[in-house]
Amino acid sequence: MAVTVCKLKTMSKKLELVCPAGTPASLRAAVDAGADVVYLGFRDVTNARNFPGLNFSRDELRAGLDYAHALDRQIYVTINTFPKAGNSGPWRKAIDDASVLGADAIILADIGLIDYAASMHPKLRRHLSVQASASNTEAIRFYQEAFGIQRVILPRVLTVAEITELNRKIAIETEVFVFGGLCVMAEGRCALSSYVTGKSPNISGVCSPASHVRYEEEEGRLVSRLGGYIINTFSEGEKAGYPTLCKGRFVANGQAHYLFEEPTSLNAIHILPELMAAGVTALKIEGRQRGRAYISQVVAAFRYAVDAAADELTVSREDLIAVTEGQRKTSGAYEKTWR
Repeated sequence: MAVTVCKLKTMSKKLELVCPAGTPASLRAAVDAGADVVYLGFRDVTNARNFPGLNFSRDELRAGLDYAHALDRQIYVTINTFPKAGNSGPWRKAIDDASVLGADAIILADIGLIDYAASMHPKLRRHLSVQASASNTEAIRFYQEAFGIQRVILPRVLTVAEITELNRKIAIETEVFVFGGLCVMAEGRCALSSYVTGKSPNISGVCSPASHVRYEEEEGRLVSRLGGYIINTFSEGEKAGYPTLCKGRFVANGQAHYLFEEPTSLNAIHILPELMAAGVTALKIEGRQRGRAYISQVVAAFRYAVDAAADELTVSREDLIAVTEGQRKTSGAYEKTWR
């Protein structure tokens, strides 16, 4: 681990650290590692990480809330998929149950559900999901004025300068992603997977469902398939990523390469002071599908960095590369170095 310390401009408020949990064990790991907030979803189609073995029953959420609240931490419930026409019942029940159980906030994307939550549970904090793709002043003001949205999770398409300017013009909290997987679609509103598997990430909550994934040995190489289509091939010893269309390796013009996006993780730990200065309220770590070891390591690293930034220090930690997708990292759109 390499650690570099230097003085920075005084900041006024410590950033809130919002961390993922796909299981009760991961929730406890996140809290124990220093998360201010844990975000999670119910075990159904109402959240965009609807995978077997993940997410929470109502009883598990109740126990998780007790654990977090006993340590003065918070729980946000993600209800960020879009109901099919005429079938909003499961999503409304998720909102009702989150409110009754005592969730500290709900994260919503669908405008009808936001209206329902505002009408039926006005005291429950409402955060606007990144899936709503609200990235300009007018859109954010609309959600705030019409539905009392108190925080917007910004899409990963804005530079630090653009976030700074946005925060000057709006009167609600902003939350930004700082670590984890990236997506080339409009912040998860993806149609690619549904073409191959029939399961929509935005309605079913599943991108590249495990039931459609296959790994097979062919002619001395490992082949990954999704819904019967070859997504990638790997030579002996080469790391094999999970097969998603946006990060598949395809043959075009006689050459095999990543047409959409290479497997790379966002890591903005080195610009936390700049995000503080930009007026950001909270930092979001992606990874509800990841295990306890990932959660503990990443959350602990960001806890250390957030505290250092608040104390006018910057701490560069280079020990997260082993848990990044493809063992590669990027600052993404924050710096837009390709311009």
